[in-house]
Amino acid sequence: MRIRWHGHSCFEISTEGTTIVLDPHDGKSLGIKTPSATADLVLISHDHYDHNASRSIDGNFKTYSMKNGRFEFKNIPFYGLSTFHDGEEGRIRGMNTMYRFTIEGMTLCHCGDLGCIPNQKIINAIKEVDFLFVPVGGTYTLEKPELKQFIEMVNPRIIVPMHYRFGGLTIPIAGVDDFLEMIPEDFIEYVGNSVDIMKDELPEIKECWVFDRR
Repeated sequence: MRIRWHGHSCFEISTEGTTIVLDPHDGKSLGIKTPSATADLVLISHDHYDHNASRSIDGNFKTYSMKNGRFEFKNIPFYGLSTFHDGEEGRIRGMNTMYRFTIEGMTLCHCGDLGCIPNQKIINAIKEVDFLFVPVGGTYTLEKPELKQFIEMVNPRIIVPMHYRFGGLTIPIAGVDDFLEMIPEDFIEYVGNSVDIMKDELPEIKECWVFDRR
């Protein structure tokens, strides 16, 4: 499996014969590079301009926006989990869908713009995933105390921070360093723009992988 970051909350996940892109942006509207990816499936967590720009992705792909419940695509099982984009049950920013899926025996959960800690049923559904892609910039998503609590509840093997300020990003959110203050330095890995990983290569200890948008 290959994981590649396209900035903000946009990740490209590739396995043999299938490429999934999550939360594409158009780059230009955010002051960063436009994603360069060809997809078979595009998943959108919520209908905001910095997460729903499927037009910026190449390929004859299928798009699912805020698709909740269990579904399958090319033999890959997915589970869309309905959550809130704010701490007031969606009254401010609406709903958000987290996607949990399994590739090559590894479980991944992309949180989209999670704005509050989900209920226990949802926590149970994503508990101890191998990869947790979580927004860490605050303002529009979980703030630091809730973020820490959420991660502890999920207990993922690998934390992947996203949705934070970097480069020329114009959205007023915090940088990743604020979040990394919560993580012991020995557990932080700077992994570059993409990573190829197999299940038997997963680290034995918990880690935080920080991707670099090049």
